[in-house]
Amino acid sequence: MIFLELFLTFFVIGLFTIGGGYAMLSLIQTQVVTVHNWVDENTFTDIVAISQMTPGPIGINSATYIGYTVLAESGATHVICVLAAFTTSLAVVLPSFLIVLAMCRMYYKFSDSTIFGGVMDGLKPAVVGLIGASALLLVTPENFPDWKSWLLFIAAFAASWIWKINPIIIIIAGGIAGVLLY
Repeated sequence: MIFLELFLTFFVIGLFTIGGGYAMLSLIQTQVVTVHNWVDENTFTDIVAISQMTPGPIGINSATYIGYTVLAESGATHVICVLAAFTTSLAVVLPSFLIVLAMCRMYYKFSDSTIFGGVMDGLKPAVVGLIGASALLLVTPENFPDWKSWLLFIAAFAASWIWKINPIIIIIAGGIAGVLLY
């Protein structure tokens, strides 16, 4: 039963998220923390941090980690936990795959239409709003950033925006600075 519940939850998340993994985080948090109580707020924050640092899209990484964690906390074997991780990963990717497949067909058919172009332009602000909502949901009273975190944020933002430094270098430098500051 838990496999079906995980699949349906992450399928719906994948179906109604436009804009990628960061836009997906607020929906994932609502479902796994508030609705299903599969993980607590602090664990979710840790999942997001780990998912950002591991290779791959953050939404898929989060889904994979949550699928594994939910079954691991219930005492399931490693094989069952991996199967749950696979289930959540497949569920969150499947709607996007099907939608992109359909959109490719539609794009070739309607690419010259002004209505189609207008719909695509209208989705851009919604994506920005979903990403902003994800960022705000991660700032909770339990993990409200201190001055050191703000300093690291400003430095990383400046390194990326102003000096165009490679994100991998920023992540490594942020990790080193985090170790030294904390």
